[in-house]
Amino acid sequence: MTNSLTKPQKINKGDTIATISPSNGWAGDKDKLWKYTLGVKRLNELELNVIPAPNSLKGSEYLSQNPQARAEDIMWAFENKEIRAVISNVGGNDSIKIIPYINPNTIKQNPKIFIGYSDVMNLHILCYKCGLSSFYGDNLLHPIAEAQGWHPYSKMWFKKVLFDTLPIGIIKPSADWTYEDTEYINTNHIRKYYPNEGYQIIQGHGKVSGLLFGGHTGLMELENTSLELSADDYAGKILFIEDITEFFTPEGMAEFFQWLGNKGALQKLKGIVIGKLNQNISFDNHEKSILSVINNEFGLSELPIIYGLNFGHSSPMCVLPYGAIAEIDCEKKKFFILESGVV
Repeated sequence: MTNSLTKPQKINKGDTIATISPSNGWAGDKDKLWKYTLGVKRLNELELNVIPAPNSLKGSEYLSQNPQARAEDIMWAFENKEIRAVISNVGGNDSIKIIPYINPNTIKQNPKIFIGYSDVMNLHILCYKCGLSSFYGDNLLHPIAEAQGWHPYSKMWFKKVLFDTLPIGIIKPSADWTYEDTEYINTNHIRKYYPNEGYQIIQGHGKVSGLLFGGHTGLMELENTSLELSADDYAGKILFIEDITEFFTPEGMAEFFQWLGNKGALQKLKGIVIGKLNQNISFDNHEKSILSVINNEFGLSELPIIYGLNFGHSSPMCVLPYGAIAEIDCEKKKFFILESGVV
């Protein structure tokens, strides 16, 4: 098994990182600009030089009406030789609108680190189609600019995955986590963190390895777009999947896995890693719903499934490189990334 995607070069102290707003322009809105500034300060503390893309701070109204401007920022960031990495400011819900304005050759000819999560997934799928390994991880506003501080777990994985060429290794669960709202208005807000129970093995035995691939359940919405994926794109993959509370219901997860099975993709997976719910409830109903589809409808009772990985919309989060070889150890309830994310 080999990673067929190009790994970008690691970042070093003193390097320049560009911030972009591919999904939503909140970072430039007057009531959110303080959070952007705080996020930049946190990256500066890692001795990174941070510069905003030309249109990225023009505000949510402008960027909502001008998807081409958002796309121009992406191409500017990839084409600029002084920029070593690109980070999304925040997610949203309409990054699909910018895809027609992006020249894929810009990404193919200028491989570099690109990181973000949530609606930013659409750009990760574009990078995948361009042969580039990108990173499902921190956006600038969340979690880097959390008012009380960049959570040590999130900060550790950001540094380990993007600055280090050694194998990433075991991804241990965070000692604590939170599902509390990120939409606060100033630095006085403190989100409460709660003890984390660790991982659950939903089903499976032994060890299984595969190539990391996934995002959120919006993968379904890519049908009949330029980003549409075939069943073969899922072959040999360990699928990582998460989403916001609204869509990550037992019914929503059943719909997603049913879609994946009907597509013929579920049957080609090596395993599934499910991100921690962004709400403080038991996973029992979700588990029943998932297994009713995966086992009863598709007969995949041996497909390894692990729940509770810290990534996506709950906090803190690890960083997952697309295409990297990963391993689920069902007996020990452990998850590993067996290679580096960068070179």
